[in-house]
Amino acid sequence: MSVTKGTAGNKSGMNVDTALVRELAELLAETGLTEIEVEDSDRKIRVARGGAPVAAAAPTLVAAPAAAATPAAPAAAAPAATEDHANAVKSPMVGTVYLAAEPGAPNFVSVGDSVKKGDTLLIVEAMKVMNPITAPADGTVKAILVDNSQPVEFDQPLIVVG
Repeated sequence: MSVTKGTAGNKSGMNVDTALVRELAELLAETGLTEIEVEDSDRKIRVARGGAPVAAAAPTLVAAPAAAATPAAPAAAAPAATEDHANAVKSPMVGTVYLAAEPGAPNFVSVGDSVKKGDTLLIVEAMKVMNPITAPADGTVKAILVDNSQPVEFDQPLIVVG
């Protein structure tokens, strides 16, 4: 893993926020990303995986199309699913989604379940914090668009409640 820090033309007297670098490195490991960069007014921090982990990242890229192929498999339901994504509950952050409170526990919800506004639908873990994602309104779970322990992006559709 390489860490570089740059400032507006001043490379001497660096003051690296090691806690932030560690958090970014953990985020890389959790999401399978190969690099991440943050910037504020006077500094830029870039954390990237190097060496052998980069080779490990290549299968992740191969796995992404396979994951995309999985939702495409039910071709008959594809037009309905596209419509339903407009009403999907989306991820408010980058992280890892969990469908149950802990390994071995039943999922919070299943397709066909009735939910009330505020019911927990799933959890998105971001930087070691578990964030419950709740139902925005009363309804029925129409589709679950993610798998357990799957990395998710900001604004990615997670679950359809209609």
